[in-house]
Amino acid sequence: MRRVPSILFRTLAAPRAATSFAVPNRLLQAALYGSATAASRSHRRRFSSLLGPFAAASLGVAGALISQEVLAKEPPPPEALPNDVVLYQFEACPFCNKVKAFLDYYDIPYKVVEVNPLSKKEIKWSEYQKVPILMVDGEQLNDSSVIIDKLGHKILSKIIVDSTSEDEETKWRRWVDNHLVHVLSPNIYRNTSEALESFEYITSNGNFSYLEKFSVKYVGAAAMYFVSKKLKKKYNITDERAALYEAAETWVDALDGREFLGSKPNLADLAVFGVLKPIRYLRSGKDMVEHTRIGEWYARMESAVGEPSRIKA
Repeated sequence: MRRVPSILFRTLAAPRAATSFAVPNRLLQAALYGSATAASRSHRRRFSSLLGPFAAASLGVAGALISQEVLAKEPPPPEALPNDVVLYQFEACPFCNKVKAFLDYYDIPYKVVEVNPLSKKEIKWSEYQKVPILMVDGEQLNDSSVIIDKLGHKILSKIIVDSTSEDEETKWRRWVDNHLVHVLSPNIYRNTSEALESFEYITSNGNFSYLEKFSVKYVGAAAMYFVSKKLKKKYNITDERAALYEAAETWVDALDGREFLGSKPNLADLAVFGVLKPIRYLRSGKDMVEHTRIGEWYARMESAVGEPSRIKA
């Protein structure tokens, strides 16, 4: 792995304007969450490789500056790169963002097709009607963890440990899929104002007509408010924020003082970072960073993942 000299600003990322994402009807249970605007994401990524966590600090830097090495990206050998990678996604889907975190960190170029969650016309050709779907040189890969496993083996020659094993990386990847993602929805849609906050994203993104945008925003927010209450009951969550904070602290405890779970970001780091990314600048994500110790790790991951490797249309 290459290393580049840099300055790490030990600070929690300052809050940014939050946006959101909408999904109607039965698709609302696909766990789509709001994320930063395209402009703010582009601005942050443009400078992240140089300034690390400082790019997220819009109100100034709190804490001391320390000099140390920051991990650079880990691109695979050029001959291992596929010729054509296309991700079918919902922009704010945590599982889609988990795949993107992997692609971005390993600098694998990819195109994005934003799927309309109302009609899903963009994936009508597929028997598998969920996202993410990743097409790799014509081969269809489904399910975020399966996608990452297959790419890890195929492109990076990384041997993925069998799912029945309990090595540290596998254990925490499973924890992301079986626990962490389930505490997100009850937090994002905790009340009507937070539900509307998340659905505000739809006014400027997605393949919708004006009437679809309007109806999805308000009907979707109301529907997800009630869906989140069902999910809260299903997963025995009594206090949404307490559950989110506990999950964040559980992850920090797992790090045990390390910058990353491994000597560098591993698949578990990328999974946690990916699913948290859509909520980071919503009210729930801001609260999480303010009330837990996860902010410094998240800032390090933003710096390590760096610029997106997405190919602009």
